[in-house]
Amino acid sequence: MFTIATFNVENLMRRFDFSGFRNQLHQDRSLQLFEISDEEQYRLLEQARTMAHTDDTRQLTALAIADTRADILCLQEVDNLAALNAFEYGYLFKMIGHGYRRKYLVDGNDSRGIDVAVLVRDETRDGKPISVDAVTSHAHVTYTDYGLYDPVLAELGIEPHDRIFRRDCLNIDLRIGNKPLSLFVTHLKSMTGSRNGFDGRIASLPIRQAETRAIRRIIEDKFGANRAAERRWLICGDFNDYRERIVITGDRWNGYDFTPVREEQSALNELLDDGFAVNLVERRPVMDRWTLYHTRGPEERHLCQLDYILASPSLAARNEKAVPAIIRNGQPYRTIFPPDQVVERYPRTGWDRPKASDHCPVAVTLNVV
Repeated sequence: MFTIATFNVENLMRRFDFSGFRNQLHQDRSLQLFEISDEEQYRLLEQARTMAHTDDTRQLTALAIADTRADILCLQEVDNLAALNAFEYGYLFKMIGHGYRRKYLVDGNDSRGIDVAVLVRDETRDGKPISVDAVTSHAHVTYTDYGLYDPVLAELGIEPHDRIFRRDCLNIDLRIGNKPLSLFVTHLKSMTGSRNGFDGRIASLPIRQAETRAIRRIIEDKFGANRAAERRWLICGDFNDYRERIVITGDRWNGYDFTPVREEQSALNELLDDGFAVNLVERRPVMDRWTLYHTRGPEERHLCQLDYILASPSLAARNEKAVPAIIRNGQPYRTIFPPDQVVERYPRTGWDRPKASDHCPVAVTLNVV
C-alpha cells in the first residue's frame, strides 16, 4: 500500500514580486490602502508584507501536507528546488521529521516561473521501498508535434509552434515494492481571459482541452493505445477545470443553499468520458468532492473540484474501495462549507488569510497489486 497526494501550494516562491508597483492588478490589496511615493518605498513595503504573511501561511501549508500522510507528494506552484528544500527544512521537518529525501522539479513554461514538483519518500509507511526509474519532462512539446493545433487557438494568439503545456506534464516512473507505477503530474491553464462574450473558463477551455489531449497522447504513446488501460498509472494535479460545481446562494443571516450543477463542457471530458481514466474523487458524494471555493462576491460563489487524482482503469478496479481524502482544515474562514462538512481549522487561520492554500490537498491510499 502507498499513499499519494496532490496539492497546489499557492505560490511557494523564493522571489519577491515587485510588478505591482506598475501594474495595480498585481498589487496586494493591503498596499492599495496607502499612498506610496516611489518604487523604492514600494519595494520595502512589499518585502515587509510578504515576510510577515509567509511564515503563518507556510506553517498552515505544512500542516495540510502532514495530514495527507503521503508517501508520494505531487505539488503545483513551486518556484524551484531551493524553495522546496527551504520549505521542507524550515516547516515540514518540524511536523513530520525526515520525510521526502528525493525531490523532482523541471523548469516548465509558466511565465511566473511556477512549476510542478514531486517529492518521494524512501519507503512506504508499511516498509516497501520506493525507487525512481526515470523522470521525463514534456514542457517542450508543441501543438505541431502532436497534431493538436485547432484554428480557435489562433483567436487566443497561439501559434502552431507554441508549446502545449502552460507548465508541464512531468512523468515520473517509480517502483513500489518492485512494482511499476507511472505518475503524470500537471497544472493546466488557468481560467482567465474572457473573450467574445464568454467568461474566462470557456474562453480558455481550448487550451486546457489541448493539454488533456496531449496528456492522453503521452500515456498512449508510452504504453500503447490498446494497453494503456491495463497499466498502473496516475494523473495528478490542478486541472483548473471542473465537470460539476456546487452553486451557493443565500447569506449567513438567512442561511445558505447549495445546488449541484453539471457542466457540459470541460477539459476533463477528454480523459474521462470514454473511461480512459477514472476520477477517484467521484467515489465521494457529489456534494463532497470540492477542493476549491470560488467567489467574486455574493453574486458568484461556488465550490468545485480543481484538483484530481485520475487512475488507469486497471489500477482503479484493483482499488475499488479506495476513496480519496480531501484535507480542508487549511481553508480560510471565508470558505462557505455545506453544514455537515465543517472542519476544525488549523491554528492562526484567518478569514481570508493566512491559509494553507486556496486549494485543498487530495490524498488516497492504493495497493499496487
